[in-house]
Formats: sequence, C-alpha cells, structure tokens
Amino acid sequence: MVSFPSIHWQPRAPLGDNALQSLLISALRGLAALQVAAANLRAEVYPGLRTLEDPTLAYLGLAFFTGFAHQAVVVFFLISGWLVGGSLMNRFGKPQALAHYAIDRFTRLWTVLLPTLLLTLGVGLAVGAAATGPMDFDPANAFSAAAFAGNLVGLQTMTVPEFGGNYPLWSLAYESWYYIQFPLLVLAIAGGGVLRRAAAAAALVLLLATLREMISLYFTIWLLGAAFSRIRIDCGHLARGALVALSLALFVYYRLRGNNDDLAPGSFVQDILCSIPVLLLLASLQHPVDTAAPAYARANRVAVFFSEFSFSLYVVHIPLIELMRFLGRRHLGRDHLDPHAATDFLWYFTLLGALVLSAYVFYLLFERHTIRLRNTMKHRLLSPRVKRVQVALSPD
Repeated sequence: MVSFPSIHWQPRAPLGDNALQSLLISALRGLAALQVAAANLRAEVYPGLRTLEDPTLAYLGLAFFTGFAHQAVVVFFLISGWLVGGSLMNRFGKPQALAHYAIDRFTRLWTVLLPTLLLTLGVGLAVGAAATGPMDFDPANAFSAAAFAGNLVGLQTMTVPEFGGNYPLWSLAYESWYYIQFPLLVLAIAGGGVLRRAAAAAALVLLLATLREMISLYFTIWLLGAAFSRIRIDCGHLARGALVALSLALFVYYRLRGNNDDLAPGSFVQDILCSIPVLLLLASLQHPVDTAAPAYARANRVAVFFSEFSFSLYVVHIPLIELMRFLGRRHLGRDHLDPHAATDFLWYFTLLGALVLSAYVFYLLFERHTIRLRNTMKHRLLSPRVKRVQVALSPD
C-alpha cells in the first residue's frame, strides 16, 4: 500500500532536536562557506572561463564545481531564516524575548565581524591598499572610518562600500536588516496591543520601502526558512530521495542556465524554485535515527566541524586571498595561476587549504567565544539573571 506524505504544522520549531535535520543543516552551512571561498579564490587567482579560448577539461571541471557561490548564499539565507526566525518564534511571548534576541544577534555578528574588519584593515595596510595617515571619514573610501562604522551596522552597499573591498560582506547587510525586519513582522502579527502592532507594522513597511529593492525582495526567501522551521513532513525514503535528486538537479540546471552573478530580479524566481525542495527535505528529516551508529557519528563530526567556523571562513577569506596574492607577487613574481598548468592546480588547492586552516584559527580566536560572550552579556544586562546554557545548534 502506497502511503502519501503528510504535512503538519508544529507549535514550536524543533531546533536541534532532530539528528538528521541538524546534520543536514550543519553540512549545508559548511559546504556553502567552502563553496563561496573556493569560488572567490578561483575568481581571484585564475582568469575568467569566458576569457579562455580553449580551456582544459580539468579547468572546466574546476570552474563548474566552484561555480555555485550564488546558490550557496541562498542556502545561507534559508538556514538563517530557519534557525534565527524559528528561534525567535519559539521564544516570543516569554519574558524579555526581544532583549534575548537582540543580544543573540549582536554577539553573533560582532564577535566575528569586528575582528574581521580589523584583519581587513591590517591586510590593506600590509599590501599598500590602505593609506596611512590621518583618519579618513569619506564614505566613498573603502578603508575609511565611515566605511568601518557602516559595515558594523549593515550599511554596506547602501551608503558605504564593503570595507576594504571585502565583497562577501554585502550579504551581511541583508542579514542585518532581516534580523530587524523579522521581529517587526512578528510584533505586527502577534505583538499584543493595537498601538504596538500598528507601530511595528508601520516601521516594517517603512523599511521595506526604503531599503534596497533586493534586500526587501530576498527577505521572502529568509521568511520561507523561518516558516518551514514549523513544518513537519512525514514521508518515506523514496520521497526524501526524490527531494534530494530534485534539489541537486535544480542547482545544477540553474548553475548552467540561470543567473549566477549578483542577486537580481531575474534570479529571484530561480532561487525560490531551488529553495522549496531544500526546505521540504529539511522538514522531512524529523524521524528518529540512531545517533550512535558509526556512519552517522562520523558524518556528524565532519559536518559540525566545518559548520562551526563557516561564518569565519565566509568573512575572512577575501582579505586572506589578498595577502596571499601580495606574498606571491613579492616572493614568486606572480599572483595568478595558469589554467593550462597542471602544477598550478596543486597550488590552487594548497591555497584553498591554507584559507580553511587560517579561518579555523580565526574561529578559535574569536567566533568560538560567541556563546560565552552572549551568556556574559545576558547575565549582566538582563534581569532576573538567566541561566547559562549551551546550544547544540546555534542560530546563524
């Protein structure tokens, strides 16, 4: 007898409660960060594929497998909506829910972002991209004090450039505003009190109308992640396998035929289509699994390892690439690789490994302490004093 999938709405998002779901989220976070770093490294040290008249099969393969950075950013938005949005909805209505949320988001961003900006400045000074001398407040200067401050509060790409040319920081502007828009949406729907809800709704409409078009448009994808965190799908292995196949097929199709550059109105529909099967798959992974099984334990260790420093890898790889290119020019006489030279592929993967290792050290120095800093701030700022907790799957 064939059993059809059933869909259920859950009163709470079971964040971290489902082993397979947590494993997939961790794996997606790690893979997405690796993909962005690999894609940007290739773009910085190799010539563009379209500029080559007769690319080798090896370079075609490298270009293909490192060409999913656009899709990786969409995955980041989905997971952020799932974890951050789901966490706020779970907590909403409890005492000091918004204060907890604000501290969570502040510590999540600034524990990594502040040292990243300082690292970017240091690299800029080392390679000669940043000028020494009196402090510059010109917002058009990527190394100015205005750009530094603007990147801390999510104004990059709107009023200031990404600090120091660290262009992946553009997505943090999107995230920062989503962290503000979502609680306003929740307050407008269930805030309690007509005036409070009306004020939240007015503020949300104002933000949606004044922010850049793509920020407001892609808030839809972030919201999909938050909404699906409350959905449970009961289905069999065949249905889950079909969702995996459909997700991979759509990613590959749009990698080859779609818009893979910046987020734009032309890429929105394809990104929605890619998002739905991924979210359906996540919602279907809520059945029990033997977490003591060796295969699961090994996979989970690897996924969690790369997931833990995915944020660090995402934000620091560009200044690290600039430093590597500077060292290459100084000591090797070149800062680019030859797509026709087999030995240069070894150099590419050596550089990629160095990026990953450096990002992990950065994580140990800064990102790893996020929970400790978060607990300290809550202990000092909120009353009554909150119990210190450790989370298995922290919101992105």
